[in-house]
Amino acid sequence: YRASRMAPPRFAGFYYYEKILTDSAVWESLQTTAQIVALTVGAQMIVGFLLALLFEKDFPGRRILLMLVLTPMMLSFVAVGAFFRYYYEPTFGLLSQAVRVFTGEPFILIDSPAGAIIAIVFADAWMWSPFVMLLVLAGLVSVPKYLYEAAEIDRASWWRRFWTITFPYIRGLLLLALLFRTIESFKLFDVVFLITEGGPGTSTETIAVYVYRQAFQYFKTSQSSALAYILLFIVIVLTNLYLYFVNRRAREA
Repeated sequence: YRASRMAPPRFAGFYYYEKILTDSAVWESLQTTAQIVALTVGAQMIVGFLLALLFEKDFPGRRILLMLVLTPMMLSFVAVGAFFRYYYEPTFGLLSQAVRVFTGEPFILIDSPAGAIIAIVFADAWMWSPFVMLLVLAGLVSVPKYLYEAAEIDRASWWRRFWTITFPYIRGLLLLALLFRTIESFKLFDVVFLITEGGPGTSTETIAVYVYRQAFQYFKTSQSSALAYILLFIVIVLTNLYLYFVNRRAREA
């Protein structure tokens, strides 16, 4: 709809969808979003998997360390974003102060496009790697111990034990974690906006930040609503594709 204070709303058809698909700024923000999603989800999957392997074993202080690792996941997006905004602050930030001890100069990580993306990836991975860890850890503890004992008797290497015993049990959980984190990262807004506000320039302007600016800074509510529906459609397609492959694997098994 086209809304105006001087006239009642008027149906605009596919005008705003066409305008979005021909807007270079939209495609640039989608490209930025895809880049950040790939990096953040990749980091979360790797770190979460390694943490799961660590906490699968029993060692002194395991429960305390596990509680500390899970703490970031319990915090709100705003709290995490505000913390890392201070952490990366060039004058009084913890990171800048630590680097200044060795270089004598302040360190501004988010001053460059690459540095700003790294800052966002680190913050989001710090918050959500524990989620991946919990899912993978649930799969690891469900593996029957007698399978490992039989593999040791056969003198199978760690690599072979992992691919033939461990991986089949955690494969579905890894796919589940990948889906959830991809969808959530695709909607990433709070952390990005609080740390970089989409800058420098538009180098970290994700599609969620772009929608926010169009709606609440430029008051282009019709265009932002149309783009939000497109994002919803993309998420629904990704979810249904995942469910299709999961159900097909279950039928084949």
